[in-house]
Amino acid sequence: MAGARARIRVKVLGPVQLEVDGVPVRLTPLTVRLLVRLVAAEGEAVPVRQLRRDVWGLADEPRHLDQRNRNEVQKRVLELRRALAPGQDSAGTQVLRTEQQVTVQGPETAYRLVLRPEELDSARFTAIVGDALLAPPATAAHRLAEALSLVHGRPLAEVNGEGFAVPFVRRLTTLQDSARRELVRVQTDLGRPELALPVAELIAHERPDDAEAARVLDALRAELRARHGAELLRHRVPLPGQRADVVLVRGDLFDQMDCNLVIGFSDTFDTETAEDLVISRESLQSQLVDRLFAGRRRLLDDRLRAGLRSVKAAGTETVRTKPLGRRVRYPVGTTVMVPVEGRRVFATAYSRLGNDLVARSNHLDLRLSLENLWASVAVHGLFKPVAVPLIGSGLARVTDLDRGQLAALIVDSFIDACRRYPALTPELRIVILPQELARTDLAPVEQRFEDLVLGLRAAD
Repeated sequence: MAGARARIRVKVLGPVQLEVDGVPVRLTPLTVRLLVRLVAAEGEAVPVRQLRRDVWGLADEPRHLDQRNRNEVQKRVLELRRALAPGQDSAGTQVLRTEQQVTVQGPETAYRLVLRPEELDSARFTAIVGDALLAPPATAAHRLAEALSLVHGRPLAEVNGEGFAVPFVRRLTTLQDSARRELVRVQTDLGRPELALPVAELIAHERPDDAEAARVLDALRAELRARHGAELLRHRVPLPGQRADVVLVRGDLFDQMDCNLVIGFSDTFDTETAEDLVISRESLQSQLVDRLFAGRRRLLDDRLRAGLRSVKAAGTETVRTKPLGRRVRYPVGTTVMVPVEGRRVFATAYSRLGNDLVARSNHLDLRLSLENLWASVAVHGLFKPVAVPLIGSGLARVTDLDRGQLAALIVDSFIDACRRYPALTPELRIVILPQELARTDLAPVEQRFEDLVLGLRAAD
């Protein structure tokens, strides 16, 4: 529509920027100072004599001698008006208005910058913070984060320390400090100390002598240490649209009460632990019987058989070739979902139990079993966290990978599965026994995430 006001954005919370209709506008240094001086007036009119002192650094002169200086002010005002409203002189005069003020020396010309609140970032910042300070915690956190995202440096950085800018800068820096402290408080109240921590660190860095800022920072760090005391590593899956975390924790698989569990089996799905001949009493399969089935092995066997009914067997051994244990073999990678106590156990066959009762596996078998595991979790996992041991590190040893490489393989397969199943699980929790930790190098897992992030940046 002809004569419509251009979309103006003036940014002074950091290096001064002017955008008109989404396009950055270049101003001469002197015109930038004029814009900054008018913004610092906060909507008040500024007389020409004051502009000459503050923008040009000129002393007052008798009226009959200062016409040249008045012409210089008018020239810069015209440049700024044209920048604010290209090709629309009348619109420019509405944004940067000329007024007459009555003084003891007679009428004096003054200029007033009239910007809407949404056109000036400091006005938007002030309004948003004002609303947030009166809002309930969740709303306040959202609004305060929005307000602080507008800040890109010290307000009016180009005129830092000059007298006319001091009140404006002091008000905004005080408000910014209040916004940061309030954001730390509400994020803590919402149980999100990890989101409060970076803001608290910034406050403490900028105010090293502030005892209260140091106390808040120490308290947040202590809370996070307590919360993540068992955590060894945590990363968000670095894929667009993904909200899943990968966590490595020190602990016991069966203590992960909020998770579905993964238990590795051999291709015969044996559970017999008598005399430690087929399955060791120390194995996870044996612990599964004792801790989730109260020692009722036949109940677990019944549920495994029910899940295996739809799976075609890979072969059957004879009593002569395999006198002990089960004789029906299933393909490596077969995964059975077993419901128990309101959650689900995923029994996955990643090894082959030889007729000598020694289980053997390799990284290819493990990779295949993991791929099938994630497919089953996607269908039956109810979008619960999934806890998995360092599968392949026990008696059915994957001998071609060390513990760190096993963890990295589990992570790799999970991230690949996240590409295929966007709603797989909110968290993969790899549980490492405390006694195994010293023998587990987690550097390969950290490297996987670093490589993935670098790869995504390169692709972007």
